[in-house]
Amino acid sequence: MKVAVIGVQGDVEEHVVATKNAMRNLGIQGEVLSVRKPGIIPECDAVIIPGGESTTISKLIFRDSIADEILEFANSGKRIMGTCAGLIILAKEGDDQVERTKTKLLGLLDVKVRRNAFGRQRESFQTKLEMKNVGEVEAIFIRAPIIESAGAGVEVLARFEDKIVAVKQRNILGLAFHPELSSTKVHEYFLSFET
Repeated sequence: MKVAVIGVQGDVEEHVVATKNAMRNLGIQGEVLSVRKPGIIPECDAVIIPGGESTTISKLIFRDSIADEILEFANSGKRIMGTCAGLIILAKEGDDQVERTKTKLLGLLDVKVRRNAFGRQRESFQTKLEMKNVGEVEAIFIRAPIIESAGAGVEVLARFEDKIVAVKQRNILGLAFHPELSSTKVHEYFLSFET
């Protein structure tokens, strides 16, 4: 198995390490690549869009044609995970911050997201969540978005205080929190769920 972590900005190395550890735990042979240029994603089996600054990540992936490859990849039915900023970029619709910053979205998840829904950096927090198909996870929220609404084909996997914070739609997993900072449980689920 070959997994691409979009490496243009954000917590890239943490996802690389968590994915390698998840693959080892599951007995999966393969490699995890940090991808900063086009041409690599079509050869991969899974893609992760990490947290970071959604406007910056969006600008860079659209400028460098990586976005086109992610769209083709998603349409082929291969698995994609977006965490925090990655969730925002995967969304179909954003809030006024997304519009004001002219952040281009991939539109792959039928959800509407709100950026920085829990506040600024100093309001970051950690909590335990029950995540469907995964069990209890340690969820770390850093300037995190929430999913304000989800379409009929979107499965809600976790909520925090009635706010949707994890979803799956076919081959795409979207999380408002940072699973790469706590354990490999979510990455193991991502690498093994049915698409």
